[in-house]
Amino acid sequence: MGKIVTGLLFILLLALQYRLWFGKHSIPDYLNMEQELAAQLQHNQNLRQRNSLLIADIQDLKMGLESIEERARNELGLIKPGETFYRILPTE
Repeated sequence: MGKIVTGLLFILLLALQYRLWFGKHSIPDYLNMEQELAAQLQHNQNLRQRNSLLIADIQDLKMGLESIEERARNELGLIKPGETFYRILPTE
């Protein structure tokens, strides 16, 4: 009788170990999820940083005309009336 109980307990132990290492929600699944979580947290941090830069840019545009003028000059190439635009090209 003792050998049968020992054998059943050993089979139960093997079944539980199989689920732990190879079944659904196993240790390798847990490790993969940890890696995905770390990547998602890094991505979220990058998005937070980008959002803070955009918020600062919006606040700057709301505050004054200098930032609007600077943006128009840099992004659109606009010049004021009476100004002369000089473009200096580097020599190759």
